Amino acid sequence: MRTLKEVKVGETVTVTRLNGSGAVKRRIMDMGITKGVEIKVRKVAPLGDPMELNLRGYELSVRKADAEMIEVE
Repeated sequence: MRTLKEVKVGETVTVTRLNGSGAVKRRIMDMGITKGVEIKVRKVAPLGDPMELNLRGYELSVRKADAEMIEVE
């Protein structure tokens, strides 16, 4: 499986699984990133952190560390 961190700009993927536990996983879910959600990677900062995503009709920025916990297909 690949993670959200590996997705290229302009690509649209679907979340298959959230790794991590406790407060970190809860925070990711509170941002609207749940299993089955489509995410489009809009931009990545020059040093790769953070990533700007489009999901559920809004834009969201996530850190690489958080993106690594999100498995996509």
